[in-house]
Amino acid sequence: MTTYDSGSSAALYAPPTWLRVLLGIVLIVGGIFVLGDVALATLVSTLFIGITAIVVGAFEIIHAFWTKGWGGFVWQILLGVLYIVFGWMVVSQPVSGALILTFALGLVFLASGIVRIVVAFKHWSEAGWLMLLSGVFGILAGFIILSGWPASTIWVLGLLLGIDLITHGVAWLTYGWLPASRTA
Repeated sequence: MTTYDSGSSAALYAPPTWLRVLLGIVLIVGGIFVLGDVALATLVSTLFIGITAIVVGAFEIIHAFWTKGWGGFVWQILLGVLYIVFGWMVVSQPVSGALILTFALGLVFLASGIVRIVVAFKHWSEAGWLMLLSGVFGILAGFIILSGWPASTIWVLGLLLGIDLITHGVAWLTYGWLPASRTA
């Protein structure tokens, strides 16, 4: 969601209520649609990630020509080429790409869960228990994904996309139903 700076000199603008509510409904319906076929959503997500990597790689290479110094230039070219190669591999082999992305996602959930637990104890007096709970859920999600891998590849990305769309839609609906004075 976009936040609006109430201290700016420009006129305050929040999207009209009907638009916020409509966006929330569209996102929720999209999330339900995605959850209807998580395998297809996983495949589409994988292709989208691959295409995005190719585009980002191309822009990284183009941007390298405006970089000062050979060191930065070479690293940006290398990074761009890696993005393009990764993207091409994912697009040309989406099932294998989904396998790799799902495994990486499981590792990320596991690692971020561990980090959140460490942070929770360091900030226990500042509602650290919430961070602890978040960390435990992250570790559980990581273990569920990795213990079911490679079979979990079929449903993980699509399920997470569907859940994300629904929660994002609920957030927009909530924002849309707030009184106008609180959203400006």
